[in-house]
Amino acid sequence: MYKIKKLNKIAPEGLALFDMNDYEIGTEISAPELIILRSFDMHDMELPPTLLGIGRAGAGVNNIPVDKCTEQGIVVFNTPGANANAVKEITIAGLLLASRDIVEGINFSATIKDKGAEVPALVEANKKQFAGQEIMGKTLGVMGLGKIGVMVANAALDLGMNVIGYDPFISVEAAWGLSREVKRAEGLDALVAQSDYITLHTPLIDATRGIINAEKFGRMKKGVAILNFSRGGIVNNDDLRRAIADGIVRRYVTDFPDEDLLAMDKVINIPHLGASTEEAETNCAVMVAHQLKNFVETGVIKNSVNFPDCKLEPSADYRLTVMNRNIPNMVGQISSILAKAGINISEMINKSKGDYAYNIIDIGSEPTQAVIEAIYNIDGIVKVRSLVLNKQLVSANS
Repeated sequence: MYKIKKLNKIAPEGLALFDMNDYEIGTEISAPELIILRSFDMHDMELPPTLLGIGRAGAGVNNIPVDKCTEQGIVVFNTPGANANAVKEITIAGLLLASRDIVEGINFSATIKDKGAEVPALVEANKKQFAGQEIMGKTLGVMGLGKIGVMVANAALDLGMNVIGYDPFISVEAAWGLSREVKRAEGLDALVAQSDYITLHTPLIDATRGIINAEKFGRMKKGVAILNFSRGGIVNNDDLRRAIADGIVRRYVTDFPDEDLLAMDKVINIPHLGASTEEAETNCAVMVAHQLKNFVETGVIKNSVNFPDCKLEPSADYRLTVMNRNIPNMVGQISSILAKAGINISEMINKSKGDYAYNIIDIGSEPTQAVIEAIYNIDGIVKVRSLVLNKQLVSANS
């Protein structure tokens, strides 16, 4: 039986995929093989030696010590795209909030709730101060054309906007989904210079931290509106404050409030609601459950942030999975040990990602503990697992 520690509330549709005859799920499990979570901060948590995989029901993994997990051979999964429609929809809402003074109008209405018969006249007398502009015919610049960015771009076209996009690393899959009506910006500078609205859909990494800064604000049209439903930290707050004061930024809509932003005028702070829909939570839970279940039962990795995607259709009853540092002659040494033990390799695949590699090896007979230990003794090996496909897993942890 595999033990799963649950660190957050997870949609029941996802948990239902784990057969209770084979899995135990709980919040107090002390030696789990798997952990499933949403936003729980794991950085101060001790990782048990039994742990094989962590499943994040969401895209971001800032709450997980990924480097530490990698060193210990713990695969970290996320669910890219599972909440894409939810984020697309709130981004469209953000467009409308940025173009019309809806929030200010609502706040004003709350101030006249006790005015009785005067309310209609007060509404008519004050509504002009909340006039905005329409988005039809305006230009939207989309920075980042992953699944969410593509969906936002296509939806904005349907709303009558002109759309330009920029993503130097756009995937083939994303490109297939992007409307041909979306124009390609030659670079980020070109995108920000042409746009009436700019929406950010890029991960927060060293290269994107503070990338929307004074230099970029200096290239923007006066009166631009910026939407950030991606990650806090992509926009430099100090430079944003000055851009708002100078009239460059008319409105900033963000899903990532902080102390600075909450004190700024012209900023609409949404309390991280991008993926907060019942449908998105269900989609994420189902997706991560499938990934964890497939990994622990067959060794297949899909949507890992720290190890390569690796899939091999079963060709034998027994399977070894081996994690190792990405250094020369690892496969040769593993194969040599199996050959000396008289174990035939039916099929195998080796994939690498950065400093680490992952192997799935289908073999004709079950390896002994001595064989597994011999593989462990190879310099650079991180973790070895022995699986009996469609049967109970036998695991050896370093």
